[in-house]
Amino acid sequence: MGPTEAVVSTTINAVSRVSGPLAGAGAYALFHMPLARSAMRSTERELFASAHRGSIRVNGKSAVTYRWGTGERPVLLVHGWQSRGSRFSDFVPGLLALGHSVITFDAPGHGDATGRSTTILEYQTILAELHDQYGTFDALVAHSLGALGSFHALTKGVRAQRIVAISGVCDFAYLVDAFCSELRLRPSLKRELTARVGKNLFPGAPADRMPFSVSHASEAVTAPVLVVHDEDDGRIGLDQGHGIAAAFDDRARMITTRGLGHRRILGDPDVVRAVLEFVGHGSAATAESTAADRTEALPDAVPVTD
Repeated sequence: MGPTEAVVSTTINAVSRVSGPLAGAGAYALFHMPLARSAMRSTERELFASAHRGSIRVNGKSAVTYRWGTGERPVLLVHGWQSRGSRFSDFVPGLLALGHSVITFDAPGHGDATGRSTTILEYQTILAELHDQYGTFDALVAHSLGALGSFHALTKGVRAQRIVAISGVCDFAYLVDAFCSELRLRPSLKRELTARVGKNLFPGAPADRMPFSVSHASEAVTAPVLVVHDEDDGRIGLDQGHGIAAAFDDRARMITTRGLGHRRILGDPDVVRAVLEFVGHGSAATAESTAADRTEALPDAVPVTD
């Protein structure tokens, strides 16, 4: 736990002893607030300077959108927590070479977007707006929290012909557990936070389907799914990747890498090639077998930190 998290933990736990609801409101707000905002890397600037840039208003904030191509045969790239659309830079040239238009965005509180926070419902709004603009996506490629947000949007009318989840979150409860564990929140405060999550984000959801899990999307999402996850992911456990793959049974295939962590995986050439293969052919099985040959050597690679 860093100095900032330690102060927050002490403060919010102390408040919970006086007023559970007040501390719960604070925990809920903090839960949706990235504590850091990623800057665009120098290697990403030229590519993103060439994109058609737009915006989407959501709850008084502006998400920033980026597009390459005319909008035909669209592929959507969805970033994760404390990240930004430019982290998918290594995917863009290959997708364009396959004849796709490429769309990505910075969610509120991330990248060049305005605001200090975002929620899974704001991800849903952004994806729905982009779906209205471009129609069914040829493919949707999502990382980390972006995978969970994308599957939630896919249960609400967004459509994609192929789906890729990289280092993806399967269960919203996993995020709540990790947040409470990181801040060492008291059990009563965790219960208060969970109740607010249910009331504000998933109202009307059956008790056995609250909070949302990708496993709840298996009936609504019929597209093939490719899951890519690293054994050494220190942020989102490998079990979350297995959970996504299991949710779609034989419609999903999983590639497991080693030594890439949570973020480096997006820039790994073998991972990029496997995703492009899947997007180009639409077969999870084909992508898996091709990537297996290319990633065989990864276990012997020098491990990198997250």
